[in-house]
Amino acid sequence: MMKFEGVFTALVTPFNSDGSLDEGALRNHVEAQIAGGVAGLVPMGTTGESATLSHEEHVHAIGIVVDQARKRVPVIAGTGSNATQEAIDMSRRAVELGADATLQVAPYYNKPGQEGFYAHFAAVADAVEVPHILYNIPGRCAQNVEAETILRLAKHPNIAGIKEASGSLAQIMQIIADSPADFSVLSGDDAWAFPLVALGGQGVVSVASNVIPDKLSSMIAEGLSGNIAAARKEHYGLLDFFGALFVETNPVPVKYALAVQGKMRESYRLPLVPLKPESRKVVEEAMKKLGI
Repeated sequence: MMKFEGVFTALVTPFNSDGSLDEGALRNHVEAQIAGGVAGLVPMGTTGESATLSHEEHVHAIGIVVDQARKRVPVIAGTGSNATQEAIDMSRRAVELGADATLQVAPYYNKPGQEGFYAHFAAVADAVEVPHILYNIPGRCAQNVEAETILRLAKHPNIAGIKEASGSLAQIMQIIADSPADFSVLSGDDAWAFPLVALGGQGVVSVASNVIPDKLSSMIAEGLSGNIAAARKEHYGLLDFFGALFVETNPVPVKYALAVQGKMRESYRLPLVPLKPESRKVVEEAMKKLGI
């Protein structure tokens, strides 16, 4: 099975001023990411405002990314849902378009127990024969997928890794220590990416790499090569920027940063709204500090 290692950008979704999908900006963004050295692309996650796109728009955006990437880097399509059959259906559609893998978020709102999490993820992996990356983010899903459940799922031949955003160092270490050698543990939070790699993880699904793909790729490459001192120095140099991108709800700050760079419009779909003036200053100052 494919090994997932490095920086995987959780792609923003550019919109036109009327709120429609900006295909040209999305294609340009894919090119910039590949030129910046990322290991892969993750369309239609939280950062892509997937919750506000229709199913047809969701599939269309994945198709654009797959088409533009042209197999130069793998595309991990965000196709998870709190309805298991919907996650299966969306995953099948993404694979038909050429997606290399899927990202499966923990079912949200339903608040299943651990056995429910296991049954959900296993059903998707049984039904769709591609690598699947689990996504554990209790801050958005209300429940934590416990390490024991993740380790059970890691034995499934179609489950290739996890995007871990539990914020629990103990949980991260347990998963890294006890998972199979071919199971990738990726940080779901940029600020945790260096610590996770230093502990033996494989990389990050990144928000910040939308803006600084080269800098994120350099930091993770240093860490994976064992040059911990260099990776740590880069981590601390980027830490303020990581924080600035969460001054308000993701992906509003990162899309503002890209708009400042002239790469896309500052256009969101409700219920997300533009940054407050004081938050804009936080993002701008962090960008100036990095010279971007």
